[in-house]
Amino acid sequence: MGSGCIPILMYHDVTPQPAPGMHKYAVTPEVFGMHMNYLACAGYSAITLDALLAHRTGRGTLPPLPTIITFDDGYQGCHDHAAPILRQHGFTAVFFLVAGMMGKTSRWLLAERGFESPLMDWAAARDLEASGFHCGSHTMSHSRLALLPEPACRDELLRSRSILEDGLGHPILHLAYPYGSFHQGVRALAAEAGYASACSVRIGLSPPDDDFLALHRIHIAGRDSVRDLRTRLAIGRAVRDLPRFGAGHIYRLLRRAGKKVLG
Repeated sequence: MGSGCIPILMYHDVTPQPAPGMHKYAVTPEVFGMHMNYLACAGYSAITLDALLAHRTGRGTLPPLPTIITFDDGYQGCHDHAAPILRQHGFTAVFFLVAGMMGKTSRWLLAERGFESPLMDWAAARDLEASGFHCGSHTMSHSRLALLPEPACRDELLRSRSILEDGLGHPILHLAYPYGSFHQGVRALAAEAGYASACSVRIGLSPPDDDFLALHRIHIAGRDSVRDLRTRLAIGRAVRDLPRFGAGHIYRLLRRAGKKVLG
């Protein structure tokens, strides 16, 4: 891992039977368990976004191999299947919730992929937090913020934060942009709404100078093996992606990462 670069892992659903249109975004509990077991055996420590921001503003230290584990959308499967595995390894994580759909289904997927999945209700979210996990905002309706008029975007950001704070009983300071949809205007509105950080889908390790309101993340796909995870932790890319970038470029990245992940 490059000096000061931190992998922020982005998962979505964890379910025993991923829907046909969700294989890119859902992992089975078995695969998720293998991923978490690898992290634990390799010496990684799961930290919070608060800890990352504190460290990067000179107010705290981090363990030798930190990572941040995030889940977008707030699927019930993450509560039922991911959380127990995380607890087994002593890992924390942040779950980004769609505030206007608590206890409902991911209806934004119906038009796009032809199915819906159950989302956590308030009891499930509170149970996560009581177990040491953290919740953040994924807006009100999972809209593409960059396509919204400014008043609607501001409402998505402000109202989701307010509803989650009322429902969970504490400040909500962290956001994930649905679809990774944002631009500088959206970023400014997120800052105005009081968010301390916002996770994007800009792929890569989070460098020391990463924008707090556009943090890089590493997308974990449903078919990622442990070897893929190892490579993503080092350079942000899976093994199967490597041919597209060329051997020379990949090995330069690996040398910069300071890790041997292949072979």
